[in-house]
Amino acid sequence: MSDKLLEMETFVRVVEAGSISAAADQLAVTKSVASRRLSGLESRLGVQLLVRTTRRLSLTDAGRAFLQQAKDILAAVDLAESSASGSRSQVQGRLRIASPLTFGLMHLNPAIREFIKLYPLVSVDINFSDSQVDLVHGGYDLALRIADLSDSRLVARPLTRVRHAVVASPEYFRDRALPETPQDLLELDCLRYSGASDARWLYTAPDGRKGAVDPVALINANNGAFLRDMAIAGSGIINQPTFITSQAICSGELITLLDDYGWREFTASVVYPKTSYMPSRVRVFIDFLVEYFDRNMPYWDRDITDITRTAR
Repeated sequence: MSDKLLEMETFVRVVEAGSISAAADQLAVTKSVASRRLSGLESRLGVQLLVRTTRRLSLTDAGRAFLQQAKDILAAVDLAESSASGSRSQVQGRLRIASPLTFGLMHLNPAIREFIKLYPLVSVDINFSDSQVDLVHGGYDLALRIADLSDSRLVARPLTRVRHAVVASPEYFRDRALPETPQDLLELDCLRYSGASDARWLYTAPDGRKGAVDPVALINANNGAFLRDMAIAGSGIINQPTFITSQAICSGELITLLDDYGWREFTASVVYPKTSYMPSRVRVFIDFLVEYFDRNMPYWDRDITDITRTAR
């Protein structure tokens, strides 16, 4: 990339990230290099684009006018290079991703391994957190979200459905009767995920009736894998996404309860900031994820379905 385009990209990144240091992290350069590029751009144009104070950056009128033009130019250059080359060699650079912890470890991990095999010039930085990080100010290219989405600054592309199931160890029911209704769960030891905005266990009955139970938690934890392992050990029942419990269900370490009832569902989505400038590595990775995850039947649910059919 020419010096002019590097300066232009740095300017766009600084504006979107909210600081020179955050933009430098995204670009994998030092803060002094990013600052020098920005100063060089302003000197070459003969105008001030940003007003810098110790606490914030703000666009000047000239900066606001130049920002959209710069985004359009960078997007056009990126598209032209990709179209002209028609090869994977143009997909390169650093991807900065935020992901929920357990989903990332279990399911984003193999997806990224496959992607890197296809595009070896791409490097990846991942922040694992069940808290929703600020993509714009955090300098992330994209994030995986399993939740109801409300941030209007972000674009979302659905990846797959995420359904919950109530499960427990077969050993837990050695001396107990299996529940027949959701209300029966109130008499059992509940292991509850503490990170949910609504702690109740919502369900849809076989006749379509909606309901909820609110069992008293024997153990609260903010990590689904921890709760899964506690359930496998026979400590109680959990209501967790099947992407966490599918392997244990297929191995027989956990059994599903109240299969005629439907439990909470979300959509796993990839989200990214609204911008007309999207590097090819980000665009290609998003398209890869959309193809990797089946929209309606994720592979972990397909495994459970196969095991259930075999058992019958």
